[in-house]
Amino acid sequence: MLEALTYDDVLLQPQYSEIRSRGDIDTSTDLGKLINLGMPIISSPMDTITGGRMAAAMTRHGGLGIVHRYNTAEEQMLEIIKAYENSNNKIIVGAAVGTSGDYLDRARSLISAGVNLICVDVAHGHHVLMKEALYNLRKMAPNLHIMAGNVATLEGVNDLADWGADSIRCNIGGGSICSTRTQTGHGLPGLQTIFECSKTDRDVKIIADGGIRNSGDIVKALAAGADAVMCGSLFAGTSQTPGKVFEGTNGAKYKVYRGMASKEAQIEWRGKYSSFEGISSRAPYRGDVRFILEDLERGIRSGLSYSGAHNLIDLQRKAKFVRQTTAGLGESMTHINTRKW
Repeated sequence: MLEALTYDDVLLQPQYSEIRSRGDIDTSTDLGKLINLGMPIISSPMDTITGGRMAAAMTRHGGLGIVHRYNTAEEQMLEIIKAYENSNNKIIVGAAVGTSGDYLDRARSLISAGVNLICVDVAHGHHVLMKEALYNLRKMAPNLHIMAGNVATLEGVNDLADWGADSIRCNIGGGSICSTRTQTGHGLPGLQTIFECSKTDRDVKIIADGGIRNSGDIVKALAAGADAVMCGSLFAGTSQTPGKVFEGTNGAKYKVYRGMASKEAQIEWRGKYSSFEGISSRAPYRGDVRFILEDLERGIRSGLSYSGAHNLIDLQRKAKFVRQTTAGLGESMTHINTRKW
């Protein structure tokens, strides 16, 4: 039986470095089909994470935002238009579609509006509907970047690549508000997913999607073979996420953050729910997302410097992973508050 590792199970071994300034580190990543990012971070296509404002903020800081699909085609188009306002059309923006219903018409409209990337967004991507959708989308737009997912296996990555995907979201059930693993018994720990999926010999990019809690996890995912990471909870509650700011009984401000397979999201989106594999929660209001992105970038640069890596390719070549015990994990955390004085 395969032993599967997640982010807390490992550390990267520090190595000799000749990097004199972390400002000299290159954090860019090339996802292909003219999708070049200054920072390897993508905001998730969730209705409480990425609308037009988040997409614009992500691209301003070198990342990428993918506008969610949990609305009408017209409403999604308005979010795309919002992302292009005051930008001189010099932004990279993605938009999500499904694998049934109006997905082809929606994709056609989004492409005409100028999106740079279409993301085929479903929970279980290693599926016949994904195969058919990728074939139809690739036939319609042979030169467009198509992202697809989610999958958790090398076989899944290879199939989606063969069906037409340029980049693939890898992870099943590891998000902070995702309950797929407990509801269905299926999934694979996040870091192990990247170890497995990055073994592909196809010309496809790997997106680590789910379970990313901090810049250290991002560095581990990149070192394991990911070309970028996709995040939701890290951006929840910021000014740029869709939705209102509420005030709790204690005066603390918050916004709603929910999984797209939660009962609440399904009922609002399509008036009913089937299998629910997510929850709805509150996220503390956190202000402008740029402060989070700046902190994440600092952490990524610092992480690369500890491996003596000048860029992401260098990191993957040099990375040395070690296992840590449960005691080691405890030692890795800030733990002064657990002391008994």
